[in-house]
This record gives sequence, C-alpha cells and structure tokens, in this order.
Amino acid sequence: MSLRRRNRTPMAAIDQINVTPLLDLTFLLLIAFMITMPLMEYGTGIEPPEMNADELPQDNFVSVTLTRDGTLMLDKDVVSRRTLAERLRGMSTRTPKPKLLVRGDGEQSYKSVIELLALVRSCGFADATLVTQAESAPK
Repeated sequence: MSLRRRNRTPMAAIDQINVTPLLDLTFLLLIAFMITMPLMEYGTGIEPPEMNADELPQDNFVSVTLTRDGTLMLDKDVVSRRTLAERLRGMSTRTPKPKLLVRGDGEQSYKSVIELLALVRSCGFADATLVTQAESAPK
C-alpha cells in the first residue's frame, strides 16, 4: 500500500483567519474608551485660586451667603430669593450705601454663585465683593 503524500506548501495551511481574538480586542478597546472619555471630559481637576485681598470692611457692610445646601442668608437671617431681592433693593437706596459681601460655599456650583451675583447686581449692588479664603502659607 502506498501512502499518498499531499503536496502542501507552508502557505497553503493557512486558508482561514480566526477573527475571534481580533473582535475581542476591538470590543475591549471600545469599552475602555466608552468608560474613559467622560472622565477625560469632566475630570479636569481644578481648585479655585487663593488670593490675598484687602481686609474686609469692619462696619457698614451686608453679607449675603449661599450655603452648601443652597439656602440663602442675608447676614444671619435665612431668606428666599424674592425676600433677598426686596431687602437688597431697599438697602441700595440708603445713604451711605453699605458694602455687600457675597459668600458662596465651595461645594456650590459655579452657576449657582453666578446666578446669585446676577441677582445682587440687579438689585443695585454692582460692586459686590466676593469673599475668598486667605492664601495658605507656602509649603
């Protein structure tokens, strides 16, 4: 009995390409990019600058505070937006006009603080002072 040999070249042995590992890699990369893209967009870590400013006034000032939970306070009284606007309009006509200090909690959004500043400005206090933390000592 004669054994018949097939004449195969080394390239003839590869007649199909297995695409399963290629698809696994593609899906793995797709999932990795889907997870990391939102983090890259919103994950920019910034801290508001600390600054050394002039001393706060000791007399004839009014303080408007936006707390962490969104509560508005005029000096030490909790007020609504409407009440705050009415009281500020009344104060803006006084002589001498009091200095206005705006304090916003660091956890509040930028938009909330800007909306508060817009409200204050519309009530006649165009030169409100934004209160910041004192600059820390160099490390």
